[in-house]
Amino acid sequence: MNIQNKTVLVTGAGSGIGYAIAQLLKDKGNKVIIAGRNVAKIKRAGEALGVPALVCDVSKESDIRALVERIKIEYPDLSVLVNNAGVANLYKLGEDAGAFEKASYEFQVNYFGPVLLTELLLPILKNKTEACIINITSNVTFHPIVVLPTYSDTKAALHSHTVALRLGLAKDTGIKVFEVMPSLVDTEATKDMGGANGIQPREVAEDLVAGIQNNQYEIYVGETAQQRDAYFKNPIEATVNFNKGL
Repeated sequence: MNIQNKTVLVTGAGSGIGYAIAQLLKDKGNKVIIAGRNVAKIKRAGEALGVPALVCDVSKESDIRALVERIKIEYPDLSVLVNNAGVANLYKLGEDAGAFEKASYEFQVNYFGPVLLTELLLPILKNKTEACIINITSNVTFHPIVVLPTYSDTKAALHSHTVALRLGLAKDTGIKVFEVMPSLVDTEATKDMGGANGIQPREVAEDLVAGIQNNQYEIYVGETAQQRDAYFKNPIEATVNFNKGL
């Protein structure tokens, strides 16, 4: 799929992966709109990139619906949606871990938000000759990491949803559905979990573009491809190795 001269919405683009994706797609001649929940942060990012910046907290249904109404009116030519916004809690499961509260918010941002935003934007995307949805998941879609337990749950759920959406839309629309699965990325959000040892956000953006141009529906970034192969070869052993020392 060609990803030039498109109108693109990137969520969670105030920094990190989302910012890098927005920057690269703009550099390639696309009209990019970014969205994020932190007002000051997303506005700074918009000014730095020279693109429209819209405030939207994807944990809130009202914000999502308001964003979609703005897109319908101001950017009806939208043809690419990048669901990147995400949140993670660093902790381990156990007594008094607060897993229910943490998981509830993580699912609202990482899963229910993208599900709703995608569904509400489908009428716009369906009208385009070439359109796509890009969901940013993670290497933890295959096996959980014990220090990000419910974050792992959300990404596994979004992976499953992405596959079902891809197959469903292929039957009666031309919308393509891609999934990008990075391993550890060095961002503000990962600084407390060894993010400095991870890949750079720009690598995720570059692999995303290359994968879409090659119609690669599952795009593995960093160490994800090797981790996936190890998992399907021996799921128990791979999961244990993935969590060694944690």
